[in-house]
Amino acid sequence: MKPSTKVIIDTDPGVDDVLAMLLALAAKPEDIEIMLISVTYGNVDVQNCLRNVVSMFHVIEQEVQWRKSCGLPEGFEQLKRSRPLVAIGADSPLGDQIRMADYFHGTDGLGGIYETHQHLTPPETWKKLFEMPPPDKYFTPDPESDKHDNLMSTVSLFTPSRRPAHLEILRILDENPPDTISIIAIGPLTNLALSASHDPQTLMRAKSVLVMGGAVGVPGNMTPLAEFNTYADATAAARLYALTSPNPATTLPPSPPSSAHFSYNHGTPPASLPPYPSKRELGDRRLRVVLFPLDITNQHVIRRDEFLAKIQPLMAKSSPLAEWTNAFMNSTFRKMETLHHGHEGGSTSMSLHDPLCVWYALANEEERKKWSITQGEDIRVEVAGQWTRGACIVDRRDRKQREGDDGEGNEIPGDTGGWLSAGRGNRLGRCIGTPGESVLATFMLETIFA
Repeated sequence: MKPSTKVIIDTDPGVDDVLAMLLALAAKPEDIEIMLISVTYGNVDVQNCLRNVVSMFHVIEQEVQWRKSCGLPEGFEQLKRSRPLVAIGADSPLGDQIRMADYFHGTDGLGGIYETHQHLTPPETWKKLFEMPPPDKYFTPDPESDKHDNLMSTVSLFTPSRRPAHLEILRILDENPPDTISIIAIGPLTNLALSASHDPQTLMRAKSVLVMGGAVGVPGNMTPLAEFNTYADATAAARLYALTSPNPATTLPPSPPSSAHFSYNHGTPPASLPPYPSKRELGDRRLRVVLFPLDITNQHVIRRDEFLAKIQPLMAKSSPLAEWTNAFMNSTFRKMETLHHGHEGGSTSMSLHDPLCVWYALANEEERKKWSITQGEDIRVEVAGQWTRGACIVDRRDRKQREGDDGEGNEIPGDTGGWLSAGRGNRLGRCIGTPGESVLATFMLETIFA
């Protein structure tokens, strides 16, 4: 049976990123197929993010062997049908200094797990799997392919790519019919912004882009106004969201200067990112973005006591996945106790920001009737403010839409910024309701550890 949903996951693992990926990988193969995991910097530096992806597959392999030895259903069936591609992407934001969340996730992204659980850590040989050829050799035969093939024998559950993530995203979208691939974006949006800059028409072939990011009507978690993923590369978010606009030029931010840190082995970046083609050149199609901001993700949590109730019996039986997951989750619960009021003991909880996007992706047409998604919201991202960088800006004024728009993005007098114009501004969907705030944690645990 063909999967109902094919996805690319763009991620910066990260504790909740790993939970989201585990949820997707453990789902039924008829529900989802993961075509690509594209890795970006974010919660920690990109090399640690990549190591966390490789380690996750290493532990899954051990878990499957353990379940088989115990006579249990092995799970992770989709990995037996196809191996997702893993590609490394951006190591810094577009033209700005890197800002990470290692204060929360730990310097390795998983609460110091490589120091405390070395027996669950893969050999360092995996690093050579992702060594890239020169940029002009990305799509030509590699004379070193024999050596690479020998290294490939050390991994069995994923296929490493030697091309930059933003090019792999475009290749997959180009090789598949329009509206067949969804993108689950649960990190800073740098990789997708690079894809959009390189070939916006191909990126717009995506069925949808499900973005965990932003804070629309609630406080941020990085600053009083900004959520981390959006704050980490506000320019990338603004550029991506502009592709939802009837006229992308009306919300496209100024092109940033090239970052001195921006290399990630794919050649010298351009001095600045180009503007998008005109709306006539782009045609009628626009990017469909659905935002999952803190407004909805904050409400979906997992408590320490419900996590331990599921995990401890499995740890007692020596489940590698249970032991590995328990290590970084316990670190996260302890961090929550130190950072926030009202977190203590078994009631300590963490929000399931990224798993929420995967949960939606897994929902079939009938199940999505239980979700509430708005359409056509003009949500813009502040890219330059000293205190407001990364904030989601919406028009809260009780004003009527203005007539007289020329359709070319020129401002109407009295409508600075074009907030009241039908031909200007972004058009995002936004998740405002789910099947239940208490449902996700149980669904996730049962799917991963069934």
